[in-house]
Amino acid sequence: QVQLVESGGGLVQAGGSLRLSCAASGIIFSMNIMGWYRQAPGKQRELVAKITSGGSTNYADSVKGRFTISRDNAKNMVYLQMNSLKPEDTAVYYCNAHTRPGYWGQGTRVTVSA
Repeated sequence: QVQLVESGGGLVQAGGSLRLSCAASGIIFSMNIMGWYRQAPGKQRELVAKITSGGSTNYADSVKGRFTISRDNAKNMVYLQMNSLKPEDTAVYYCNAHTRPGYWGQGTRVTVSA
């Protein structure tokens, strides 16, 4: 079965950095566009960044220049390096595979204090 396990979240001060990881199983990882999404309290889930199997990336305007998505197809892992964090980045972060849009992990919580 599909499993997506996110990790790496935590509490950080504004301006700090975190690196999120997502371990995927049950999918043909190398054939999937992988995405990081986030859901802040009281808001809808939104796409933060995505990466194709070949490494092409796309970012939400709100994180461009601060976040970097990467992947390791040999390890079935996708990462999100988050720098210059802002309080508005506070959310639960999830990864997702485009061929399994209904499958979500438990997410990892990121809290950025002012």
